[in-house]
Amino acid sequence: MRASIIYGALLGLSTFTKLCAAASSCAPSLPPRPTVVPFPYNHGKPHAVSPGRTKTCYVHAFGNGQDDSQTIFSAAKACNNGGTVALLDPKYIIGQALDLTFLQSVDFIIKGEISFTEDINYWLQASFKYTYQGACLFWQFGGKDVNIYGGGVINGNGQVWWDRMVTNTTLQRPILVGVIGLQGGTFSDLSLSNPPNWFHFVANSSDLIFDDVTMTVLSNNSNPSKNSDGWDLYRSDAIVIQNSYISNTDDCVSFKPNSTNVVVQNLRCTGSHGISVGSLGQYLGETDIAENLYIYNTSMGNASDGARIKVWPGAVPGSNSTSSGGGVGIVRNVTYNGMHDTSVDYAIELTQCYGQSNATLCNMYPSKMVIEDIVFHDFTGTSKKYDPTVGTLVCSNPTACQNIVATNINITNPSGKVAQWTCRNVDKSALAINCV
Repeated sequence: MRASIIYGALLGLSTFTKLCAAASSCAPSLPPRPTVVPFPYNHGKPHAVSPGRTKTCYVHAFGNGQDDSQTIFSAAKACNNGGTVALLDPKYIIGQALDLTFLQSVDFIIKGEISFTEDINYWLQASFKYTYQGACLFWQFGGKDVNIYGGGVINGNGQVWWDRMVTNTTLQRPILVGVIGLQGGTFSDLSLSNPPNWFHFVANSSDLIFDDVTMTVLSNNSNPSKNSDGWDLYRSDAIVIQNSYISNTDDCVSFKPNSTNVVVQNLRCTGSHGISVGSLGQYLGETDIAENLYIYNTSMGNASDGARIKVWPGAVPGSNSTSSGGGVGIVRNVTYNGMHDTSVDYAIELTQCYGQSNATLCNMYPSKMVIEDIVFHDFTGTSKKYDPTVGTLVCSNPTACQNIVATNINITNPSGKVAQWTCRNVDKSALAINCV
C-alpha cells in the first residue's frame, strides 16, 4: 500500500504530493496514535472506532516568530478525510483565528509547542464569539472523528491578558481549546499552559475522550490568572475525562448546562474550585439539565472545594437582569465516588443560592432547579478554612433537593474537633455526616 505524503508549500496555500513505497523512506517517522479507552468506567455508550489514516501533511514552521496559521489551516484542508496533520517542529506560532470545524476523519500530531500571539487587539476582534458566558476562542475543532495527540504543548500566553485585566476587568479573553460540534474523537498525551481564560470549552459535542492531559497555569508577577477552568462542558453528551493532572485557579471540571452521560476519573487537581456541577439556572427562560455524571477516584489539593454542585436561586422580581438566576431544570443522578482532599475549604459544597449573597432573598425566591439522586461516597482527607466545619449542603427549600446521600465520609480538620457540616433543607437521615 502506498502512503501519500503531502508537504505544505512556503506560502501554505498550495501543496504537492510525493508517493513513497513506505512513508518512513522519505518522511520523518510518526508516533503511533495512542490507544485510548475509558477505564475503569464508561458512560455506557459505544465509542466510535477511528480507522487508520492514509495520508500525511507535514507542517514546517516558518520560525523567527512568523505566523504559521495559514500553513496549519492548509494542511488541515489537504489532509481532511483520512489524513494526519503532523506538527513536528519545535515551535509554531498562531496569530490568526482558525476555524477547524470542517474536519472529517483526521489526526493532528503535535510534538513541539503551539503558541498564540499576544496581540490582544486582534484577538478581541477576530476570536470566535459565543453567547454563553461570553465565551470566545482562539481556534475551534469540530466535525467527526478527530484525534489530537503527540506529547506537545499548547501555550495560551495568558500573562498579557491577566496584566490587561488590572485596568479592564471585563476583558473578553479567549479560551485555549474550543471543541465545537465534534462527534467522536480523542485528545491525549498533551500539555496545555497559561490560557487567558478556560483551558477547554466543549460544546454541542459527543463521544469524546480526554486522556493523559497535563494543564498548568502560573503567573510570573502579582497579576494572577483568571477563570482557568480545566474543562467546561456545555450541551455535550457521552464524554470521558481521565488520567490527567490540572494545576489551576478555578473549576477543575465544570458541567455546564445540558451536560449528560459524563465520566470523570483518575484526576489530580491542585488549586482549583473543585469538580463542579454548574453553575446552572443562571439564565431566565432557559432550561438546564445535568444528569448521569460519574466522578471517580479524584484528588483535590489546596482547593476551595472538592465536590461542588452550584445552582442559582429564583429571579428577584423587578430585576432587569436575565442572567442572575431564575432558570429552570434539573440536576439528576450524579455520583462522586472516591475523592481524597488535602487542605480544601469545603470537602463538599452543595448550594442553591449561587450568585446570591443575600440569604433572605434566596429563601424568598428559591431556586427553580431541582437537585435529586445525588451520591457522595468514600471521601477522605482534610478541610481547614472553616474549621471545624468541613462542608455545606444548603438547598433553598425542602422540596428542591431530593434523595441526597452521603456515605463513608471521613474528612478531618486541623483542630482535631469533630467535623461539622452545615445542612439546610435536606433529608439529614440520608447523610452519614455530623449535620449542625
